[in-house]
Amino acid sequence: MSAGFSASSGPPRAQSRGGTADVLERLAHRFPSLLVDSIAEHEPGKRLVAFKNVTVNEDFFQGHFPHKPLMPAVLMIEALTQAAALLLLDPSTHSSPDAPDSSSLRASAAGMGVQLRGVDGAKFRRHVIPGDQLRLVVTLGASRGPLVRAAALAEVDGQTVVEAELLLAVQPIAHIDPSAHVSPAAVVGAGTTVGPFAVIGPHVRIGRNCKIGASSVIEGLTTIGDANEVFPYASIGLAPQDLKYKGEPTRLEIGFGNIFREFVTIHRGTEGGGGVTTIGDRNLFMNYVHVAHDCHVGNQTIFGPHATLGGHVAIADFVNVSAGSAVHQFCRVGAYAFIGGYSVITKDALPYGRTVGSRPARVFGLNLIGLKRRGFGDDTLKKLRAAYRYLMQSKLNTTQAIARIEQDAALKCPEVDNLVEFIRTASRGVILRRGGKKADEGAEE
Repeated sequence: MSAGFSASSGPPRAQSRGGTADVLERLAHRFPSLLVDSIAEHEPGKRLVAFKNVTVNEDFFQGHFPHKPLMPAVLMIEALTQAAALLLLDPSTHSSPDAPDSSSLRASAAGMGVQLRGVDGAKFRRHVIPGDQLRLVVTLGASRGPLVRAAALAEVDGQTVVEAELLLAVQPIAHIDPSAHVSPAAVVGAGTTVGPFAVIGPHVRIGRNCKIGASSVIEGLTTIGDANEVFPYASIGLAPQDLKYKGEPTRLEIGFGNIFREFVTIHRGTEGGGGVTTIGDRNLFMNYVHVAHDCHVGNQTIFGPHATLGGHVAIADFVNVSAGSAVHQFCRVGAYAFIGGYSVITKDALPYGRTVGSRPARVFGLNLIGLKRRGFGDDTLKKLRAAYRYLMQSKLNTTQAIARIEQDAALKCPEVDNLVEFIRTASRGVILRRGGKKADEGAEE
């Protein structure tokens, strides 16, 4: 047995095995104050003995009760819970061969917290009054996943005052830098970290295990899923840049696993545009990317630095929009498309193709590199290449080319069907201007 933490008076101080105060910062239930003054005995993974000196100056005595001060029973349980948290969150507990067989206990204590989930068989034997010293004894029992049972006992002068079995959960908690401005009404999920000077508004909902960088701003009716990373100075969910917007409640919805690099701006929707901007899963937005109001971005897309989407733009899955490119309002970019650097897209950009340029943008064949990286087989690529030849190299107009593609039984596959449907549903027209012959040959390699 060894003393894991100690403090002569006041809040516990950091010691060689870790800081008591630091550990208690991760405890979800701490009302009204720290209730552990020192730790006398510590068997990692097994047992801990702590002390709480009950003084007449305790805040809770003012109302419980003015003429007969008694320590509330719920705070006795809280003191035992805090002692259990110290045992569960101490790194040496996690590395001890005697620790209970639980994945949550074997994990690092960093980023973890303890929540009280239940109290069984509680028995309160006598009153605790000013001047008593509570001896808190916690012994770990069975565990399953993140849940751990602990036998808890509090004594005064060798007499039991309370005994109970605690059910505790060890799980990730949010870490918010003291300088961050997080509204009390905001929801920040377990395991999420919020950096210095970040601002999070009252209507924001952030999922689990996200990283919110320093000086970033997240406002509005914004919902962010799990495992997203927002880098410093990004601006997420602010009001749209639309003169028709008059402050009506509109939304931004972001999925799972996205990365928003420095100075990215994502605006929420407008009432006239459907009221919501959406971002799917696992997208990468490099620095200075702008996504305007009412845009809809799919999954696993990549936006190079300074890429810009005007309002009401739809970006399908697996699209790559290169650096400095701009997509005009109400345009669409089809699935697996590649938009070359500094291009200007003023009509819909074909799925599976390479669209490059600005005066005007042209199609330079299939996005073969991207398609092969995404696992497209040779047979599918052959059919898409043939469909592109009808559209780009034949002397047929668009209507005739689509009819020929649909009549050619050898081209039947979901990808070609998607290509045809994309062209048929284009409200702004589709970019079908062919690129140079040399570029076409390079695209077909």
